[in-house]
Amino acid sequence: MLLEPSFSIPSMLAALVPGFVLAQSASAILFLALGIFVGFLLLAFVFFFLRYFKLWFQAYMSVADVSLISLIRMHFTKVNPHVVVQAKVMSAQAGMNIDRSAGISTRRLEAHYLAGGNVMNVIHAIIAAHRAEIPLDFDQAAAIDLAGRDVLDAVQTSVYPKVIDCPDPSRSGKTTLSAITKNGIELRVRARVTVRTNISQLIGGATEDTIIARVGEAIISSIGSAASHFDVLENPDMITRVVLSRGLDAQTAFEIVSIDIADIDVGENIGARLQSDQAEADTRVARAQAERRRAEAIAEEQQMKARVAENRSQLVLAEAEVPMAMAEAFRAGRIGSANSS
Repeated sequence: MLLEPSFSIPSMLAALVPGFVLAQSASAILFLALGIFVGFLLLAFVFFFLRYFKLWFQAYMSVADVSLISLIRMHFTKVNPHVVVQAKVMSAQAGMNIDRSAGISTRRLEAHYLAGGNVMNVIHAIIAAHRAEIPLDFDQAAAIDLAGRDVLDAVQTSVYPKVIDCPDPSRSGKTTLSAITKNGIELRVRARVTVRTNISQLIGGATEDTIIARVGEAIISSIGSAASHFDVLENPDMITRVVLSRGLDAQTAFEIVSIDIADIDVGENIGARLQSDQAEADTRVARAQAERRRAEAIAEEQQMKARVAENRSQLVLAEAEVPMAMAEAFRAGRIGSANSS
């Protein structure tokens, strides 16, 4: 009968190496910490997988190239993943370039969202421009959107031109432009300007107010150069030809397609009224001058009367001196001696 040894290998190692027990406890703690960490990662992965699986699957089925890692990153960067996924799906389905290096990538959509841009508006504008064969890339559309312009409205205006009233009652409160021909007749004009967006000058270009101001100024100037109001009434297109030849859409965000005179009304005879006012003013001036001359004549007459009175007083004084002179002559004997001789 064989006797089994009463000692084991770990006990022998513990007896031979005193630090074996300490090393064994440290490794157990390490494995426990590693297990907790791996478990935490698994729980986090399961959480994000369950939360964003539907979005990821939607993007996967649409070939939108949105990874689950990108969705998790959006969660921590405060980016709305629903907006980005929807934008990528729309771009992919519309046949747009969604390449990660040069196309509408997930990173570029996230950057535009974080910059405060309207991602869906930009994507709608790019798709509409692509359908209408208007050159518009993502960078240009994003720049227009961040500049505060409505890029989708700009593309729609490029496809379907916009009509602007000149003058615009909502801006100026006036319904017509007032212009005067050379013969002094007032014409009240209302024009309609058809414009489309010039996307290449949308950033930094002037707005509708500039177009309205320029067109109004040109209409008034062209009417003012007409010899008679009959010429304008007979040929209203003379106004549009002159206005269109001036290139009023320069440095603006729009391109003028046409200018149409919607209505022309004959107003007051400004020339006659001005002549009447001038004649009235001349009459008043003449009256004032006549009144001044009359006052001067009256003053001169009064001066002559004063001189006449002065001469009369001198005559009276001279007549009073005659008796005194005669008495003096009598006393001196000049009068008596003359008689005696």
